[in-house]
Amino acid sequence: MDTFLALAGLFAIAFVAATILPAQSEAALVALQLAGYPVLLLVVVASLGNILGSVVNWALGRGVERFRDRRWFPVSPAALDRASGWYRRWGRWSLLLSWAPVVGDALTVAAGVLREPLWSFLVLVAIAKTGRYIVLAALTAGLMG
Repeated sequence: MDTFLALAGLFAIAFVAATILPAQSEAALVALQLAGYPVLLLVVVASLGNILGSVVNWALGRGVERFRDRRWFPVSPAALDRASGWYRRWGRWSLLLSWAPVVGDALTVAAGVLREPLWSFLVLVAIAKTGRYIVLAALTAGLMG
């Protein structure tokens, strides 16, 4: 039961970190890795949560005109405009930066605004988000070793 709760918590934090509220999924992953949970399982769970959170942003982008002025909207108008500019310039490849703080969330919303197909969105975001957690887990393992 403890493992389930730990993994559910990691999933939730990773999901939230990609959406509306600030959260530190990296800190949670490192803490659980240091506590001895299986690294592969941690990377998979964190990646799935973070990717699904990004899908929420993509969906919000699809409905941006309805939601853009809402207080809870996860991206400021300035950040969305900046990310949309990057997205227009670099296209879908800019989603490889979806792991980055601040601009990453805005890029996932911009992808929805600019009507990126869900399949290509998922592939690129999965590469970026999973890659970040793999690097983090490898660095943590190096510190432990």
